[in-house]
Amino acid sequence: MALGLGAGLGLGLVAVLTQSPLLLAVTQGLRPLGTLFSNLLSMVVIPLVATALFAGIAGLGDLRRVGRLGVRTLGFFWSTTLAAIVVGFGVSALFLPLAPITPDQQAALRHVAAADSGAVGHAAEQITTGARFIVELIPSNPVRAAVDGNLLPLIVFITIFAVAAATLPDQQRHTLTDLADVATQALIRIVRWVLLLAPLGIFAIAAGAVAKFGLDLLKTMAVFILTVIAGLVVFIAVVYLPAVVLVGRLGARRYLKAIRASLLMAFSTTSSLTALPVMLEAAESDLRLSRTVASFVLPLGASIGRAGSALFQAAAVLFVARLYDIPLGLGGTFQAGAAVFLASLTVASVPSASIVSLVPAFAATGLPLTGLQLLLGFDRVPDMFRTMTNVFGTLTAATVVGAVEGDRLE
Repeated sequence: MALGLGAGLGLGLVAVLTQSPLLLAVTQGLRPLGTLFSNLLSMVVIPLVATALFAGIAGLGDLRRVGRLGVRTLGFFWSTTLAAIVVGFGVSALFLPLAPITPDQQAALRHVAAADSGAVGHAAEQITTGARFIVELIPSNPVRAAVDGNLLPLIVFITIFAVAAATLPDQQRHTLTDLADVATQALIRIVRWVLLLAPLGIFAIAAGAVAKFGLDLLKTMAVFILTVIAGLVVFIAVVYLPAVVLVGRLGARRYLKAIRASLLMAFSTTSSLTALPVMLEAAESDLRLSRTVASFVLPLGASIGRAGSALFQAAAVLFVARLYDIPLGLGGTFQAGAAVFLASLTVASVPSASIVSLVPAFAATGLPLTGLQLLLGFDRVPDMFRTMTNVFGTLTAATVVGAVEGDRLE
C-alpha cells in the first residue's frame, strides 16, 4: 500500500510539473480503477457494520456492559475532540502569523473558489442540527438508512435490536449471534480479497487526485496546510500515542505497525467508512481486540470520531479570520471552539462536511461565509491528513476501551 501510494503521488506530481498530455491522460484514465477499488471496499461496509455490531452487543448478554462500553467510548471521543480543538487553536496561533497574506493571494483564492459558490449553501441545508438531529437518530426505515449509507441512525437501530436480542433466552440468542458471526467472517474474507488489489487501487486514487488538483493551490496555501499537518502530528504525539502506551500497555512502534494499513487506506480514500473494514481486520488480526469491543467501538468511531476534523476546523477559523483581517479575541475564539465541538456531534454525511459544518462557527464569530468557499477549493490535501487522524483516533479508542475492559492486547 505504501509503495502504491508513493508511486501514485509521484506520477501525479510528474504529470503536473511537466504538463505532459500523455501523463495527464494516464492519471485521469486511472481514476475509474481507483473508484472501482473504493466501491469494492464500500460494498461490504454496511453489511459488515450490521453483522459485527449486532454480534458484539447481542453476544454480551449483559445490558450493563453495553451501557458501560457506550459511556467509555463516547467519553473518549468527546474528550479527545476537545483536546484537538485546543491543540488546533494553539498551533495555529503560533504558525499562521508567519505567512503574510497578500491581496494577490486573496484574489487568486477567490477566483479558484468561484466555481464552488453554490456548494456551501446547498450542503449546509443538508446538515441536521438541534432537535432535527435527535429525531433523525431514530430511523423510520432502517433499510432506507442502510441504502443511503446513513451510518449513525443504522447503528442506533442495530444497537436497539441487539440489546433486545441480548435479553432473549440463551438458546435463541446464540442462534442469532452465531448467524451474525458467520456472516461477519465471510465479509472479512471478502475484505482480504479486496486488499490484494489495494496497492493498485491506491496508486490510481493518488495519481488522479494530485494531477487534478495540481500544485498552485498547495503552494499558495502551504502555510495553512502545514499548520494543520503540524497540529495533527502534535495531537497524535501528545494525546493518542500516550493513551495507547499508558492505558493500552502497547508499544508505540508495535501499535503503528498494526494500524498502518488502516491509516494508508484513510489517507488515500479520505473516508473513515471506507477504511472501516480494514480497521476491523487490524483490530481482530493484529491488535487482538475482542470482537465485542472492536465491533462496538469501530463503527461508532467511523461515524462520530472526528478529532482530526475538529482540529482542522479550529485552524480554519483562525486562518479565515486572518485572511479577512477580523480579530476574534478570547471570547470569539471560545465561541468558535464551542461551535466546532457541537458541530462534531452533528455533522452529516455530505460532501466536504468538515468545511460546511463550520457555518455555525462562522456565524458565531462574524466571519464571512465566502471563507468557506475558499477552503473548499483546496480541501483534498488537508482532508487526507485529518481523515487519517480520525481513523487513528478510532483505533486508539478501541485499544484504550479494550484495555479498560480487560482485553489482553498483543
